[in-house]
Amino acid sequence: VLETALICATQPLPLREMRTLFHDEPGADTLRALLDELTRDWEDRGVELVALAHGRRFQSKPAMPEFLD
Repeated sequence: VLETALICATQPLPLREMRTLFHDEPGADTLRALLDELTRDWEDRGVELVALAHGRRFQSKPAMPEFLD
């Protein structure tokens, strides 16, 4: 659910919005652990999960834009 929400989001998702996906069941620490796991799962791909000041999002890795332009 978390991975799909992040992939489909049109803007970075803040932690509080991610928690609402699960009716606030997982604590913030659990959610951060899941996000860290997702980050590791996507390490060897052309996109990455990044933390920004206002949330997390998937984006292309720095080497990819030259192929996408």
